Amino acid sequence: MTFRISIVSDVVCPWCYVGKRRLERALDDLGLRQRAEITWLPFELNPDMPPGGMERAGYRAAKFGAARSAELDRAMSETGRGEGIRFAFDRMQRTPNSRRAHLLIAHANRTGLGDAVVERLFRAYFEEARDVGDDRVLLAVAAEAGLDPEAARTALEDPDLLAEVVASERRAAEIGVTGVPFFIVDERWAMSGAQPSEAWSAALRQRVAATPA
Repeated sequence: MTFRISIVSDVVCPWCYVGKRRLERALDDLGLRQRAEITWLPFELNPDMPPGGMERAGYRAAKFGAARSAELDRAMSETGRGEGIRFAFDRMQRTPNSRRAHLLIAHANRTGLGDAVVERLFRAYFEEARDVGDDRVLLAVAAEAGLDPEAARTALEDPDLLAEVVASERRAAEIGVTGVPFFIVDERWAMSGAQPSEAWSAALRQRVAATPA
């Protein structure tokens, strides 16, 4: 039995990184990791972000207030430690526009390396404080994840791929996705948010039990 899991996500969403880890733990605990076919779908938390991004401290202060922003970062860092993630909020300089990162992910999905690229993008942004809105960083991440750098460079300028990303974002909105992460399993049922691994394990056990041998 193979699970087809589509994950609507944004690379600048810390809960999406946490949700990835929690799903992976449940799959590992149940011995299902190799039977999961994962596809990453685009969602932009900040669709009006300028192409070059914005200075993070100023952007966050305007959005949440400086004190609230610091409080959110502290709480998220504590959550991350429980999942083996070391968030580097103190070293992040910019909040990027994530559209071009989604182009790279869409290209990687075609090659079977979508999950590897998303993993590397999450790590680059959240743990290494790199600007994943910068093409130089995106191409470096592509190479680190095993993609051909020239093919990745071409993908970032591909109008057809851009149209595909925009269409995917539109479809997510049409089915009611308003926040991420959002998981769709076998196109039959969905789970919203970074649910605990225990919730995933229970849901996946039910799915296995309901599937004819």
